Amino acid sequence: MNIIELELLSDDLSETQKFYKRVLGLEPFSSTKESLYFKIGYTKLIFRKSENLKPVYHFAIDLPGNRFFDTHNFVKQQVPILPVEPDNDISNFTNWDAKSFYFKDNNDNILEFITRYPNRAYYEPPFSSKCYISISEIGFVTKNVPELADALVAKFGLPIYHRQPRSENFTVVGDDEGLIIAVSKGRDWYPTQVKAQSFRTRVLFLNQGAVCHIIQ
Repeated sequence: MNIIELELLSDDLSETQKFYKRVLGLEPFSSTKESLYFKIGYTKLIFRKSENLKPVYHFAIDLPGNRFFDTHNFVKQQVPILPVEPDNDISNFTNWDAKSFYFKDNNDNILEFITRYPNRAYYEPPFSSKCYISISEIGFVTKNVPELADALVAKFGLPIYHRQPRSENFTVVGDDEGLIIAVSKGRDWYPTQVKAQSFRTRVLFLNQGAVCHIIQ
């Protein structure tokens, strides 16, 4: 599964543009009063203007294994990294064979940079935003996680992620290149105490050669 487009809401596009330039080193390739467009690897990230909704999302960006700590060091100079335990701000996901860190953007979205070692991604040039591979995760918030997960499997042929057992309030759908994280409304977004809420999300992705479109 490859996430080609991700469209989210933001109450403040101007501050969003400033944040993504300063902290992620990204320049928008298009912007209006109503929308803002970035390229993150092969994914197009779109923010649409909202009014006083205070939308909060979780999404993740994939990194090559050899650029994880370069990215961590760069981001840490721009914005606080969220602790995952006392005196540690890097998560080691043994079951996923992955490593990640988290921070908040200007909208209070919980962003994650993650390296998935099974993908064996490598970036030879020095660190820059060009090393970002893609947006590889987006959180979907629902009142019924099993129902949503089953619907994604049935409608789009997506598998339940083989590295994460499904549960009543957290189920991951997809593969090592792209994931939809189905979480219960009101569940804490890891590694924070921010409660998950549902806001309009549009995703365009490829799965086994088929183009799929979701508006959640």
